[in-house]
Amino acid sequence: MSDIPFRIAATDGAARTGALVFPRGEIRTPAFMPVGTAATVKAMYAGQVRETGADVVLGNVYHLMLRPGAERVAELGGLHRFMNWPHPILTDSGGFQVMSLSGLRKLDKDGVTFKSHIDGSTHRLTPERSVEIQRLLGADVTMQFDECVRLPAPPVEVERAMRLSLAWAERSKAAFGAPTGRALFGIVQGGDVPSLRKASARALVDIGFDGYAIGGLAVGEPQHVMLAMLEETTPELPAARPRYLMGVGSPDDLLKSVARGVDMFDCVMPTRAGRHGQAFTRFGKLNLKNARHADDPRPLDPESPCPAARDYSRAYLHHLVKSGEILGMMLLTWANLDYYQRLMEGARAAIAGGRFADYAAETTEGWAAGDR
Repeated sequence: MSDIPFRIAATDGAARTGALVFPRGEIRTPAFMPVGTAATVKAMYAGQVRETGADVVLGNVYHLMLRPGAERVAELGGLHRFMNWPHPILTDSGGFQVMSLSGLRKLDKDGVTFKSHIDGSTHRLTPERSVEIQRLLGADVTMQFDECVRLPAPPVEVERAMRLSLAWAERSKAAFGAPTGRALFGIVQGGDVPSLRKASARALVDIGFDGYAIGGLAVGEPQHVMLAMLEETTPELPAARPRYLMGVGSPDDLLKSVARGVDMFDCVMPTRAGRHGQAFTRFGKLNLKNARHADDPRPLDPESPCPAARDYSRAYLHHLVKSGEILGMMLLTWANLDYYQRLMEGARAAIAGGRFADYAAETTEGWAAGDR
């Protein structure tokens, strides 16, 4: 049994709300985890990220092992102290980079040898080394090392990667051991093949993990395929443990996935969009590059508790974006992360009140109506 409690406070259909409890704090679910790939959520202070309502952030093994180095971070007191974030941290095992950097790596059954995108130096990642790096960083949630394939892909290739990921799951668990106050998540693979998804989920449950992630989605397939795979997968996972959909996604993705029993999410979308002049709001997505905002004195949302969304005009934000000013990226990133956290806060309250379907419908109607 895991020593990390997952307390489900309420359910509404397949949607759940609760909390995953760590010594460093609770992760309220459904939860959106801002991505802090290289020990920073881009364009944000750690305190700002916390003030938006984030309980946890994500760091990345691949990037941190290359720079500044896991051993260096450990010597400096761990990732929490290094980035001034005393709350829970989940670390991605590096498996996604195995896919995204395919031109720079060589895969075998034992692990992956790859060249750094920074300086071309050669490195090796195995399940054991990935878990070791995550221990050195001090992660509260460690992810098993896995292989993810981009979709669409031939079923034979999807199955090969799924079987390899299961072998690596067993090795990751053996390397992790039984530390107190930390969790290890297994990762379901299987692409867009329902039978492989089910087989992967069942095998991971047999191995036994503190939580279960659903990987290999939002990697090229349309939304309806992703949702179909969730419907195949989540019933196979233990109701008493958290479910994490990796790398997802848009606000609409989040609501539809919560409705299918997912508890945790991460995605670069809100931060990347903010750096490119786009804002997520209750009125839908706005592109501040558009000339129509040049003379608009309204803020993004006058009712938002976030200063970035409430206290700056769209005309000013348009000016910052068109001028390439760093402040524009900072303000829009702040507004986007705050919106994502408010979306999850609303979902938690709606599930607790037994009205999640109404909340999702009202939210979707707001996006469709816009604010023209």
